[in-house]
Amino acid sequence: MKKYIIVATAVAALVACKGEAGSEGAAAKSEPAVALQTEDQKASYAIGLKFGEGMGRDLKDELDVKAFYQGFDDGFSGNESKMTQEEMVAAMNALQARKMQEQQAAQSKALEENKVAGDTFLEENKKRDGVIVTESGLQYEVITKGDGETPDANDKVNVHYHGTLPDGTVFDSSVERGEPISFPVNGVIKGWTEALQLMKVGDKWKLFIPSDLAYGARGAGPKIGPNQVLVFDVELLGVEKVE
Repeated sequence: MKKYIIVATAVAALVACKGEAGSEGAAAKSEPAVALQTEDQKASYAIGLKFGEGMGRDLKDELDVKAFYQGFDDGFSGNESKMTQEEMVAAMNALQARKMQEQQAAQSKALEENKVAGDTFLEENKKRDGVIVTESGLQYEVITKGDGETPDANDKVNVHYHGTLPDGTVFDSSVERGEPISFPVNGVIKGWTEALQLMKVGDKWKLFIPSDLAYGARGAGPKIGPNQVLVFDVELLGVEKVE
């Protein structure tokens, strides 16, 4: 929510620099589409589009579009505000508090649902032929056996990987990018660090990583939720020994 207050302030500062506005107002929905010919027209459209996308994505249910247009029009045109500064601050603070409560509730729900779904998935998965379960709870399946060296925690490795959620949703993949990646063995999530020290160069494994060996309750980015089990296809291509 704070970012929208900041953006709104920035937009207000931009339009204030114009000094004056047309008498018909800035946000009349009935006006015909503007021809995007000049650089100012293009920049103005880009600002409006991005601002609208963000507001529509995160405040679609809360935003009264007519009131928003009225407020923008009054601010742009220099009209007297229909609210005092104190009223506006109170209204925005109340909205921000409500959104935070909704986000916390959604986070708590996702924590519980993902935990149950993850535990169920791992419990069923370990029953499959060929799935090995380590003491930590990491599960893996050997797809191809290599005969190269095994890295230790201080080494760097070069790998190809394809990461998905249990339902098959892809969240990251060096395979799709067409380029392997190198990193320290001890510089990744716990499930990876453990698995890599069991693999040999040339191995291809499928990893099933419990959330406590991955990103835990915090999740990671928009695709990996809290308490999310992760599935990786991993090919160990090389080891760089670090003295």
